[in-house]
Amino acid sequence: MYKTFSELKKELRKDSKGLKKIKIALLGDTATQFLNVALKGTAINEGFEFEIFEADFGQISRQILDPTSEYYEFNAHYTIIFESSHKLLAQYYKSYDPQVCFAENKLVYVTELYKTIQERSKSRVIYCNFPLINNQVFGNFSNKVESSFVFQQNKLNYLLSAEIAFKNDNFFIADLVSIQNKWGRDFMFSPNIYVNTEMVLSLDVLPIVAHHITGIISSLEGKFKKCLILDLDNTTWGGIIGDDGLEKIQIGSFGIGKAFTEFQYWVKALQQRGVILAVCSKNDEDKAKEPFEKHPDMVLKLDDIAVFVANWENKADNIRKIQGILNIGFDSMVFLDDNPFERNIVRENLPEVCVLELPEDPAEYLEYLYGLNLFETASFSENDAERTKQYQVEAQRIVDVERFTNVEDFLKSLHMVSDVQAFNSFSKPRVSQLTQRSNQFNLRTIRYTEQDVEELMNSDAHYTISFTLEDKYGDNGLICVIVLEKKDQETLFIDTWLMSCRVLKRGMEDFTLNTILDVARKNGYRYVEGEFIPTAKNQMVMDHYEGLGFTEKDERWVLDVEDYKNKQVYINHKL
Repeated sequence: MYKTFSELKKELRKDSKGLKKIKIALLGDTATQFLNVALKGTAINEGFEFEIFEADFGQISRQILDPTSEYYEFNAHYTIIFESSHKLLAQYYKSYDPQVCFAENKLVYVTELYKTIQERSKSRVIYCNFPLINNQVFGNFSNKVESSFVFQQNKLNYLLSAEIAFKNDNFFIADLVSIQNKWGRDFMFSPNIYVNTEMVLSLDVLPIVAHHITGIISSLEGKFKKCLILDLDNTTWGGIIGDDGLEKIQIGSFGIGKAFTEFQYWVKALQQRGVILAVCSKNDEDKAKEPFEKHPDMVLKLDDIAVFVANWENKADNIRKIQGILNIGFDSMVFLDDNPFERNIVRENLPEVCVLELPEDPAEYLEYLYGLNLFETASFSENDAERTKQYQVEAQRIVDVERFTNVEDFLKSLHMVSDVQAFNSFSKPRVSQLTQRSNQFNLRTIRYTEQDVEELMNSDAHYTISFTLEDKYGDNGLICVIVLEKKDQETLFIDTWLMSCRVLKRGMEDFTLNTILDVARKNGYRYVEGEFIPTAKNQMVMDHYEGLGFTEKDERWVLDVEDYKNKQVYINHKL
């Protein structure tokens, strides 16, 4: 799955025209020029162009603490700080004092760097944690000696997560410790290269490190995997349900059944985190569902599956059906199937879908999947756990709408209600997450962290509006975000308008515009102004403002508040 360093270098020869450009500052205490190359190559492979400012190594403090430095002049979107375990060990030796808390002192230093960056720029910070070095001064007893380097390094890695990343929305950790745990220290570090070149990362591990760092940036830019599509026979359980029967498929605590059970636990954890699960199986539907309903060792249940497709049709066509129900991009999907023929059919017909080459031995499935880090995320909220139910409800709506010959009658039958509020502490996590996840119905594609949302909540220059949507089928949760900027005394500018595609064609666009115009009228504005900034994914809203009655003027869209009459909708305000 990972390209080699040489292959990533070749990526740099490709034409990057049309790729989204992102400015990255790379600050390190050791040589980072090869990491620079790996990051640029990985970015192109992921559909981005990284413009990287690379400071000379050893200049982290100077670049960040000096307000006139080249770093601030560059004005990076993301700052990658790479401090090595070897330099950390050297600092430990020089400052060794059993009475001094080394980890806490280092934490104060990192916190100061982060706060300085936040005060002087809007750059998000990606900080690499410290792969472990056991200097064997105390041997295994080091874990019982607080002043030992091993104890202090473990403590520092914990504090970076608990005291900085957990408490600050714009601070993210690139987990190099997990990479070392997976691939091994000897794979990650070459003593000869380090001594002769000041490089602490081997050429072999650079693509993996670059993939992890780029994954954080991709998720913040709204590009990440949202859906896992599962084959069933010999993928979710061992054996073939149609041939072997319920009693003989392999799941449970013994033999190869244990591998499938542990695989299901991992899939279940992804679902609880908010990844959408779908089934795409060549099977009779009743047979395919039988283990979910009747087998005592099944971890996954039908309630965990958002869309269940089991028939004898082409799997590429069935994945198209799944995509039509979920209304997400094919590039957000991961497909798991043990059969090479089925994998190739999907690859050839749906090249955007991520099709994995599962190992032949099911015992190796999980370790293979762990190493890919496919489901990177930059946020998590309690609403994520409800996502499966929301998509199940949407699938039922799609079935039911076919019973109506008149769309208005169907919309009336939904009994839709929306809770319309300014952003608040309860909605803040979901607002942030929706800005990061929404790509198609997103007029300007601006991403907000929770810290950014907090600033908007306290801004005198903006109005903020969030919308939920409930109907007779269930609660869709928060599905629409509006940020209005007070451009001048006469004009309100729609800085952000995004919506979940799950609620399209129900009049939510009109309901939202009615609400925007109500805000404009109440506050004495004469015009509402919008803008469409095209991306590779938001072409569906290219004609959005024109369709709503706006007039194009100087590459923006303008609506006269006095001339606007509220549109008829079948959505009521929640009382």
